[in-house]
Amino acid sequence: MRLAIGADHAGVGYKDILATELRTAGHDIVDVGTHGTDSVDYPDFALAVAELVASGDAERGIVVCGSAVGVCIAANKVPGVRAGVCHDTYSAAQGVDHDDMNVLCLGERVIGIALARVITEAFLGADFSAEPRHRRRLGKVLDIEARHMRGGGER
Repeated sequence: MRLAIGADHAGVGYKDILATELRTAGHDIVDVGTHGTDSVDYPDFALAVAELVASGDAERGIVVCGSAVGVCIAANKVPGVRAGVCHDTYSAAQGVDHDDMNVLCLGERVIGIALARVITEAFLGADFSAEPRHRRRLGKVLDIEARHMRGGGER
Protein backbone atom coordinates (compact mmCIF):
# COMPACT_ATOMS: atom_id res chain seq x y z
CA MET A 1 0.00 0.00 0.00
CA ARG A 2 1.25 3.52 -0.76
CA LEU A 3 1.21 5.48 2.49
CA ALA A 4 1.95 9.10 3.33
CA ILE A 5 3.43 9.65 6.77
CA GLY A 6 4.35 12.82 8.58
CA ALA A 7 4.92 14.28 12.01
CA ASP A 8 5.94 17.35 13.91
CA HIS A 9 8.85 17.44 16.36
CA ALA A 10 6.75 15.73 19.06
CA GLY A 11 5.91 12.80 16.79
CA VAL A 12 9.04 12.35 14.71
CA GLY A 13 10.32 9.46 16.81
CA TYR A 14 7.28 7.27 16.16
CA LYS A 15 7.05 8.45 12.56
CA ASP A 16 10.59 7.30 11.86
CA ILE A 17 10.06 3.93 13.56
CA LEU A 18 6.74 3.28 11.82
CA ALA A 19 8.03 4.41 8.42
CA THR A 20 11.00 2.04 8.64
CA GLU A 21 8.87 -0.89 9.78
CA LEU A 22 6.19 -0.25 7.16
CA ARG A 23 8.82 -0.10 4.39
CA THR A 24 10.25 -3.40 5.64
CA ALA A 25 6.72 -4.85 5.52
CA GLY A 26 6.54 -3.93 1.82
CA HIS A 27 4.61 -0.67 1.88
CA ASP A 28 5.58 2.26 -0.35
CA ILE A 29 6.17 5.12 2.09
CA VAL A 30 6.10 8.83 1.26
CA ASP A 31 7.70 10.53 4.27
CA VAL A 32 6.83 14.24 4.26
CA GLY A 33 8.87 15.01 7.40
CA THR A 34 9.79 16.44 9.78
CA HIS A 35 13.22 14.85 10.05
CA GLY A 36 14.47 16.30 13.32
CA THR A 37 13.45 17.39 16.79
CA ASP A 38 13.61 21.16 16.26
CA SER A 39 10.24 22.76 16.93
CA VAL A 40 8.05 22.89 13.80
CA ASP A 41 4.38 23.56 13.11
CA TYR A 42 2.19 20.44 12.99
CA PRO A 43 -0.30 21.83 10.40
CA ASP A 44 2.42 21.81 7.73
CA PHE A 45 2.93 18.06 8.01
CA ALA A 46 -0.72 17.18 8.51
CA LEU A 47 -1.52 19.17 5.36
CA ALA A 48 1.19 17.44 3.32
CA VAL A 49 -0.11 13.99 4.29
CA ALA A 50 -3.75 14.97 3.81
CA GLU A 51 -3.15 16.41 0.35
CA LEU A 52 -1.39 13.23 -0.79
CA VAL A 53 -4.34 11.15 0.42
CA ALA A 54 -6.98 13.48 -1.02
CA SER A 55 -5.26 13.55 -4.41
CA GLY A 56 -4.98 9.77 -4.54
CA ASP A 57 -1.17 9.89 -4.54
CA ALA A 58 -1.34 7.88 -1.31
CA GLU A 59 -4.00 5.34 -0.38
CA ARG A 60 -3.88 6.25 3.30
CA GLY A 61 -1.96 8.49 5.64
CA ILE A 62 -0.51 8.51 9.13
CA VAL A 63 0.28 11.66 11.08
CA VAL A 64 1.89 11.84 14.49
CA CYS A 65 2.18 14.69 16.97
CA GLY A 66 2.28 14.85 20.74
CA SER A 67 -1.44 14.30 21.33
CA ALA A 68 -2.76 13.52 17.81
CA VAL A 69 -5.40 16.21 18.22
CA GLY A 70 -3.73 19.04 16.31
CA VAL A 71 -2.78 16.95 13.31
CA CYS A 72 -6.29 15.48 13.21
CA ILE A 73 -7.91 18.90 13.18
CA ALA A 74 -5.57 20.14 10.44
CA ALA A 75 -5.87 17.01 8.26
CA ASN A 76 -9.67 17.12 8.40
CA LYS A 77 -9.67 20.58 6.80
CA VAL A 78 -8.68 18.98 3.48
CA PRO A 79 -11.72 17.86 1.44
CA GLY A 80 -11.76 14.11 0.97
CA VAL A 81 -9.84 13.39 4.15
CA ARG A 82 -11.41 11.51 7.03
CA ALA A 83 -8.83 11.58 9.81
CA GLY A 84 -9.30 10.13 13.27
CA VAL A 85 -7.41 10.09 16.54
CA CYS A 86 -6.98 6.44 17.47
CA HIS A 87 -5.27 5.26 20.60
CA ASP A 88 -6.79 1.77 20.55
CA THR A 89 -7.09 -0.94 17.93
CA TYR A 90 -10.89 -1.03 17.91
CA SER A 91 -11.19 2.62 16.85
CA ALA A 92 -8.48 2.22 14.21
CA ALA A 93 -10.18 -0.73 12.53
CA GLN A 94 -13.76 0.45 13.06
CA GLY A 95 -12.88 3.92 11.75
CA VAL A 96 -11.99 2.38 8.42
CA ASP A 97 -14.67 -0.34 8.44
CA HIS A 98 -17.61 1.96 9.26
CA ASP A 99 -16.42 5.48 8.40
CA ASP A 100 -13.91 4.99 5.57
CA MET A 101 -11.23 6.75 7.65
CA ASN A 102 -8.19 7.34 5.47
CA VAL A 103 -5.78 9.14 7.83
CA LEU A 104 -4.67 7.74 11.18
CA CYS A 105 -3.62 10.23 13.84
CA LEU A 106 -1.38 9.07 16.68
CA GLY A 107 -0.09 10.82 19.80
CA GLU A 108 3.50 9.99 20.70
CA ARG A 109 3.08 11.52 24.16
CA VAL A 110 -0.11 9.51 24.79
CA ILE A 111 0.66 5.91 23.82
CA GLY A 112 3.69 3.65 23.73
CA ILE A 113 5.35 2.52 20.53
CA ALA A 114 4.14 -1.08 20.92
CA LEU A 115 0.55 0.13 20.98
CA ALA A 116 1.21 2.53 18.07
CA ARG A 117 2.42 -0.46 16.04
CA VAL A 118 -0.69 -2.58 16.63
CA ILE A 119 -2.99 0.39 16.07
CA THR A 120 -1.25 1.02 12.74
CA GLU A 121 -1.67 -2.66 11.82
CA ALA A 122 -5.38 -2.50 12.68
CA PHE A 123 -5.79 0.65 10.54
CA LEU A 124 -3.98 -0.81 7.55
CA GLY A 125 -5.65 -4.20 7.86
CA ALA A 126 -9.18 -2.82 7.74
CA ASP A 127 -11.35 -2.13 4.70
CA PHE A 128 -14.49 -0.05 4.33
CA SER A 129 -17.39 -2.47 4.70
CA ALA A 130 -19.63 -0.66 2.19
CA GLU A 131 -22.68 -2.03 4.00
CA PRO A 132 -25.75 0.03 3.10
CA ARG A 133 -25.91 1.75 6.51
CA HIS A 134 -22.22 2.70 6.32
CA ARG A 135 -22.51 3.95 2.73
CA ARG A 136 -25.56 6.00 3.74
CA ARG A 137 -23.75 7.55 6.70
CA LEU A 138 -20.60 8.24 4.67
CA GLY A 139 -22.80 9.85 2.03
CA LYS A 140 -24.18 12.20 4.65
CA VAL A 141 -20.66 13.12 5.76
CA LEU A 142 -19.65 13.78 2.16
CA ASP A 143 -22.80 15.90 1.67
CA ILE A 144 -21.80 18.04 4.66
CA GLU A 145 -18.32 18.49 3.20
CA ALA A 146 -19.71 19.40 -0.24
CA ARG A 147 -22.20 21.88 1.21
CA HIS A 148 -19.48 23.70 3.12
CA MET A 149 -17.09 23.68 0.18
CA ARG A 150 -19.74 25.51 -1.84
CA GLY A 151 -20.07 28.09 0.91
CA GLY A 152 -23.58 26.99 1.80
CA GLY A 153 -22.87 25.83 5.31
CA GLU A 154 -25.80 27.69 6.84
CA ARG A 155 -28.97 25.78 7.52
